[in-house]
Amino acid sequence: MSKIQQAIQERILVLDGAMGTMLQRNNFSEEDFRGERFKDFPHPLKGNNDLLSITQPQAVKEVHRLYFQAGADIVETNTFSGTTIGMADYHLEDLVYELNFESAKIAREVADEFTDRPRFVAGSIGPTNRTASMSPDVNDPGFRAVTFDDLRIAYKQQVEALIDGGCDVLLVETIFDTLNAKAALFAIEEVKEERNIDIPVMVSGTITDASGRTLSGQTVEAFLISIAHIPLLSIGFNCALGADQLKPYLNRLAMNTQLNISAHPNAGLPNAFGQYDQTPLEMQALIKEYLQDNLVNIIGGCCGTTPEHIKAIADVAKDFKPRTVLVVE
Repeated sequence: MSKIQQAIQERILVLDGAMGTMLQRNNFSEEDFRGERFKDFPHPLKGNNDLLSITQPQAVKEVHRLYFQAGADIVETNTFSGTTIGMADYHLEDLVYELNFESAKIAREVADEFTDRPRFVAGSIGPTNRTASMSPDVNDPGFRAVTFDDLRIAYKQQVEALIDGGCDVLLVETIFDTLNAKAALFAIEEVKEERNIDIPVMVSGTITDASGRTLSGQTVEAFLISIAHIPLLSIGFNCALGADQLKPYLNRLAMNTQLNISAHPNAGLPNAFGQYDQTPLEMQALIKEYLQDNLVNIIGGCCGTTPEHIKAIADVAKDFKPRTVLVVE
């Protein structure tokens, strides 16, 4: 049994908050994103947060450190867009292995600074900006911008680098299209088999609106069934919704699975300017309801959350026991 599998039986594990929210506080310029190494690169690079693991590694390290200091047990690598598919927007496909390896290495180094209890690194595997089960062209519903194999190959490269960099667990997150996620999970199983290793895997979907479905149209139950064949450390939801809007879907998940459940909601819903206004104490009160209802084993924050939010969540999480699974006879 891995250390994280052991820890999740003992207590509710706290996941970190938003990386992008924190990096934006630096107001990095185009030159900052480029650093010395990419100063003559022919394409714009501003906005490529994953690249900061190479050009501004101290800034990324500081974000991880702040989350651990706030009480997080797990931090996510700065690799949300770290595939050849995601990096194609910046013409940096050749950099993918290095981006993921360095991001994992940075997070591992910071995790190892904390010796009070085991701290873990989750390799963040985002959904990419393409969808395998829907057409981006309303006039051509049969068209696909990406294939399952394209995704599998891209994810496999990312997974190998994240493992080489020192991740404890892989997190396939913000899933809006389960076919994309299945490609990632297929790639992970391939790597596990080839290397004869067993690394825990977390899966986190995204309910996109009040319909209670993912973007590709799946209900909570359908999403769960479609990935039930993969051995998982946890299943859960993140992003798109605040803690109060997400709770009904976690309830439905809890009623239908014996897996550990994770949640990392946004700090409420964005305002008219795209900013998140929910305070740490407001979010803490909503998360406390999750804990009182015995809904989660892993809890953290997504868009708009900061170390202050995570500290408020960690402060209340320590008073509760992790979700126990009722086995139906």
